[in-house]
Amino acid sequence: MLAAQTVLALPTIVTREIPALEPAVLTVGSIHGGTKHNIIPDEVKLQLTLRSYTDEVRQALIDGIRRITRGLGEAAGLPPDRMPIVTVDEDEFTPATFNHPELTRRWVGTLREWLGPANLVEEKPVMGGEDFGMYGRTGERVPICILWLGSADRERSRAQHPGIDRNAYAREHGWAIGSLAALYDVTAEQALIDAAVRAFD
Repeated sequence: MLAAQTVLALPTIVTREIPALEPAVLTVGSIHGGTKHNIIPDEVKLQLTLRSYTDEVRQALIDGIRRITRGLGEAAGLPPDRMPIVTVDEDEFTPATFNHPELTRRWVGTLREWLGPANLVEEKPVMGGEDFGMYGRTGERVPICILWLGSADRERSRAQHPGIDRNAYAREHGWAIGSLAALYDVTAEQALIDAAVRAFD
């Protein structure tokens, strides 16, 4: 019963506590408990996924989870040693990817010249997890920019999976984009070297 109440209560953190214009996702993706239908289990384990664009919203979600689970435990009359335990697995945390505005502007301008305006599509932000975002959170705070290269023809893809309805086939441009990425990478590396030299001057 307590596990079911928890599953229903946690999404209210997003709907009632996070500002409406701040994207946030809280998903209870896994529930494990019990061994038989007529035996009340000693414990039930829930696994959650959190998504946000800022660290502040993520922390608000975590704080809300701790508060609500403890409140439900106290309302159920659980003893202190049986209170819900909230564990945050930082190894599975994937931060939001933030495209550096100036670097993105340069990328888009160059690619528009190389590939033509018709071959560039500006996408809205998405909540999918992407490890690439970690590159922008290093101590050096190196500017980053991620882009998607279309590599599937719509008709061929739909033949394999009817749910695919995108016409973003750009495989023939991959070499040009890869060359540009390498050029920017060298530029970024040189910028780090210059910064290190200035630090020791």
